[in-house]
Amino acid sequence: MGFGALIIGGFFMLIGWMVSSRLKSKFKQYSQTHLTKDLTGAEIARLMLADHGIGDVKVICVEGQLTDHYNPADKTVNLSQEVYHGRNAAATAVSAHECGHAVQHATAYSMLQFRSAMVPVQNVTASVLNFMTMAMMFGAFFASSILPWKTAILIIIVCYAVFALFALVTLPVEFDASKRALAWVKTRNIVTPSEYDMSQDALKWAAMTYVVAAIGAVTTLVYYVMMYLGMDRD
Repeated sequence: MGFGALIIGGFFMLIGWMVSSRLKSKFKQYSQTHLTKDLTGAEIARLMLADHGIGDVKVICVEGQLTDHYNPADKTVNLSQEVYHGRNAAATAVSAHECGHAVQHATAYSMLQFRSAMVPVQNVTASVLNFMTMAMMFGAFFASSILPWKTAILIIIVCYAVFALFALVTLPVEFDASKRALAWVKTRNIVTPSEYDMSQDALKWAAMTYVVAAIGAVTTLVYYVMMYLGMDRD
């Protein structure tokens, strides 16, 4: 896929690992402070959904660590065991954030709709890129009769353009979900001022993982565009 692309990928994998490690450290730290309201993440999630008039979304417990997510397909808020049963600022932040996505869905938030529409395109693009990677590893595209190198790079550019767009669209979706979550826990007096700060910090580091992914996708796209333009000059 190109030595430069490997360097870029390796660099952002390292940055992503560092941010992920920091997120896990923050989550562990804020999980040690018992919530004054003594509510579990599941209870907070159900309360937030009820406050927003959402009665068709289920809150369920799933395996894994930081595997929390909202599934718009079956309308479920999926919380990891630590969050589902947790009675702390970290669990509060994560559960409210995932419910923020449910609120986005219920209110037809445009950026969430756009991202959801892009999911099947993203999946097809990933399959195409995997095929291109395997083919190039075995040298299939060095035979111009099969597929010219320049055309192969152009296909890769299209793939990374989709990845970059998806990553960029994800940013406002995630930031908005956190904004909704923090506003609700504050106005509902779910947390004390110190617990609010912990929740806010936890969500900030969670958001950083998406920021790194977006920068990485855009940087890789720019790399291949420059490679393609360089072919025109050669």
